[in-house]
Amino acid sequence: MNFDILIIGGGHAGVEAAAAAARMGAKTALLTSNLDTLAAMSCNPAIGGVAKGQIVCEVDALGGLMGEVIDQTGIQFRMLNRSKGPAMQGPRAQADKKAYQFTMKRRLEGQPNLSLLQEHVEAILVESRGEKRYVTGVKTLIGNEYHAPRVVLTTGTFLRGELHYGPTIFPGGRSGEAPADKLSQSLLDAGIRLDRFKTGTPARLHGKTLDYSKLTIHPGDDEPAPFSFLHDTLDVEQIPCWLTRTNARVHQIIRDNLHRAPMYSGQIHSTGPRYCPSIETKIVRFSEKESHQIFLEPEGRNTEEVYVNGMSTSLPCDVQREMIHAVEGLEKAQIMRYAYAIEYDYAPPQQLKPTLETRAVDGLYFAGQINGTTGYEEAAGQGLLAGANAVLTLGGREPWIPGREEAYLGVMVDDLVTRGVDEPYRMFTSRAEHRLRLRGDNADRRLTAKGRELGLVENVRWEKFSRKKAEIDTLQTFLREHKIPCGSGKITLEAFLVRPETTWTQVLAAYPELKKYSASVARQVEYDAKYSGYLAREDESVARQHRLQKIRIPEDLDYFAIRQLRMEAKEQLARVRPATIDQASRIRGITPADLAVLVLELGIRN
Repeated sequence: MNFDILIIGGGHAGVEAAAAAARMGAKTALLTSNLDTLAAMSCNPAIGGVAKGQIVCEVDALGGLMGEVIDQTGIQFRMLNRSKGPAMQGPRAQADKKAYQFTMKRRLEGQPNLSLLQEHVEAILVESRGEKRYVTGVKTLIGNEYHAPRVVLTTGTFLRGELHYGPTIFPGGRSGEAPADKLSQSLLDAGIRLDRFKTGTPARLHGKTLDYSKLTIHPGDDEPAPFSFLHDTLDVEQIPCWLTRTNARVHQIIRDNLHRAPMYSGQIHSTGPRYCPSIETKIVRFSEKESHQIFLEPEGRNTEEVYVNGMSTSLPCDVQREMIHAVEGLEKAQIMRYAYAIEYDYAPPQQLKPTLETRAVDGLYFAGQINGTTGYEEAAGQGLLAGANAVLTLGGREPWIPGREEAYLGVMVDDLVTRGVDEPYRMFTSRAEHRLRLRGDNADRRLTAKGRELGLVENVRWEKFSRKKAEIDTLQTFLREHKIPCGSGKITLEAFLVRPETTWTQVLAAYPELKKYSASVARQVEYDAKYSGYLAREDESVARQHRLQKIRIPEDLDYFAIRQLRMEAKEQLARVRPATIDQASRIRGITPADLAVLVLELGIRN
């Protein structure tokens, strides 16, 4: 069976990769071991957060599915960091996780050019031509072969996955599903280097067994903000979350059983996410803290299961019962699913080109946790980019590599391929040096035109965006041309709005006719004005970055032949193989002197 593009894996990376490739017109197949778990939320039943929410908005601006689907299936919406500036805010939503899965499945089933196939992939098929290797397809457990010149691998935690419940270890990609052991060996045979990471998930409780009189309610926003630019408002009945805390007794139970915790008994050797530690790691690392916050998050409208956010653990089941029952409000809680840790293979991402294509095998792309990342949002963004670039290169077009000043997607991919990972990678606003530009609210203005050019953005979205952009342009012109009294004279409305203490409400009081503009349009214009001074100062940095991006480095450059380069620089540059001087400047261990030598060498060659 022949296709243009094969997507292996049906998690958040896989569904976005498949939808993107199919939207761009490629004959695409998505192969996954269980079609009922497409876009499953293996851990937290939530989408978004600070920086993560911005990624969801960027995926949406490029025509992706995640923002639309969470808007349809969310059960609680909150704007995080609302008291801070818009660049630091991030939308987050609790999901009805089963509704999310099946809504996503329905969207994929209705996507032209896309076939959904329930198959367990065992091997990638690779052909050698001279010194180069090319992917030609995949082979499945039941003996089927599917052929395509482009394959996107989105395996999540399934590569040689092992689940840890205390001392008990058994194979699994996640609880209840088989791992992909043979696929790891196939990648090793193809010249891909693999390493191991660890992550974990907390227990799920029966909601009717919680004592809500002892818990603190945590409601959603009165006016929920949508993720998708296709939606102006959301009309949703929200479900509250609840708060409680650990206590001295819980901490003592954990300390008494650390010798049975795989992370401390020597059973687990791989690295886990530092910013999302297990409860036993919190107790050890922050021994001075008397308690830790726990969020109790409903998993959907049609289930009583509650996710215990903040108590991820791999302790044995008897210890899990004891420590949960020691938490106020959970004294009689029934555990429906026990917590566990999982170890899995990933491919260190410095083996990738900035397009997310592997260097070892032409036509083979990686996206999601196989690249050492964590998070549904990071996976979705990588999936969309990998799927789009696979189609672009198939058609002989230039791939798209978003810059660090263009998108959080660009920051993430550059971080991965340039700097690599020493723990599961998660996006933070602090990773983006141009974060004032990379707000969630302006993701469409940054990216939708590019998405349209690439073939990712369909007519309905493009028409809505075009109308919004025209309204913003008209409103900004009005603000530049009309004035308001200020002190002993008058200033333009634009200058008035730049002032930190000025609000849009004050502008409306002076010019009520501006009420005809939507809240989203007014918000964009206000934020543009507030940040204009900061962005003007950033422009030189962005211009310098663009100049360095134009100095391209041949992929086959022999760094070891450049005598003036330090040996460490030669080794690092040869391993990463940066595409530009700008990318080379961010490689660990590369100094300004190394860059000067490299620029001189390229100048001589050219």
